[in-house]
Amino acid sequence: MSNPRHDTPHSSGPSLWPIGFAIGVACLLLGLVLSWMIAVLGAVLAIAFGLLWARDVTRDVRGDVPEIAPETRVVADELAPGAVPQHKPLPAYPRSKFLEASLIGLTGAMGAVLTLPVLGFMVLPSFTNIDEDEVDLGPLDNFPEGEYVIATYLKDPAQGEVTRRTAFVRNNGQSEAGDPSFTILYSRCVHLGCPVQPNGPIDEERRIELKNAALLPVLAQSFGCPCHGGLYDAEGNRTAGPPVRSLDRYTFSIRNGRLILGELFAVGSVSGTGANARISRYPWSTPGVHVDGVEAWLYPIVPSQVTG
Repeated sequence: MSNPRHDTPHSSGPSLWPIGFAIGVACLLLGLVLSWMIAVLGAVLAIAFGLLWARDVTRDVRGDVPEIAPETRVVADELAPGAVPQHKPLPAYPRSKFLEASLIGLTGAMGAVLTLPVLGFMVLPSFTNIDEDEVDLGPLDNFPEGEYVIATYLKDPAQGEVTRRTAFVRNNGQSEAGDPSFTILYSRCVHLGCPVQPNGPIDEERRIELKNAALLPVLAQSFGCPCHGGLYDAEGNRTAGPPVRSLDRYTFSIRNGRLILGELFAVGSVSGTGANARISRYPWSTPGVHVDGVEAWLYPIVPSQVTG
């Protein structure tokens, strides 16, 4: 006599796919804060393990569609006396599978409703309001060749003094291609964003007032941060202190003989000087963030706006 306990088919053991799916989602969320590489890896893991999980859950209901014989009706008179009509049972979808699939679907929908808004607030600001307004600093004659000029201006005149910024502008003369060359450094220290000061005397008598800007010549061959001792040379390279890269720079253009400031960009290092300088240029990043080397992968997504 057979043992009924051994005749019962064994149910499948616990699956590891949900654990892998959870790890992928965790890596995705962590990567949105730390690094795009981690976010991409998390997305790949979540998709792969999610598909394997769904395949495992639906294993018992997948396969060929069973052929069902056409329905036939048996007249009671045609049955033998006392016979009971026999009906072949149709394949049924187990209630446990239905409840499991419903739970997974509801959980996924709830997770999307809770996660997508959070991801939107975390990621979208990094890609909105990133355009910089151009600033007219006046004729090129305002910038003597080989001399730094402190340029202060309003990023948004409608909002007033809270948007005032400072740049250090030096006219390098003509480049090798014969075009005007300028070195334009942003005044924020790339350690923690403190204001950098030029190390040299300021010539107040040559001050020039513009509509939304002011120009002040200064005899500076280096720059220093009074907060934490960061020092930079005349090209913006770090020479001492905690800064992790060179001073940020501005793009510029010349229109009708006037100097126009463009957007900010980050600088890894500068080799050479003046018009002959070779600049390692990167997208703008917040102070304290490496922009080159292995360390650059360990920092978060760049926020959308530069603080003045």
